[in-house]
Amino acid sequence: MKIEEVNSAIYLRLIMNADNVIEEEIKEKIAAGNRSFFANKKTFQSKLITRKTKERLYHTVIRPVVVYGSECGY
Repeated sequence: MKIEEVNSAIYLRLIMNADNVIEEEIKEKIAAGNRSFFANKKTFQSKLITRKTKERLYHTVIRPVVVYGSECGY
């Protein structure tokens, strides 16, 4: 049985690579945060929603997407 050798792989939503460099991981987290923000952009731009509600939305939807998994490290 042969085991394939790869340069990088995703395991538990963390990007593992042979060089143990986390720049790719950070870029992916920022991109995920941007996708999450722009999916809710109309909500954040709405004048019908209060600033406090927008802050609550940011803290419960956007920020967790960006910081998911950052506590566990390598």
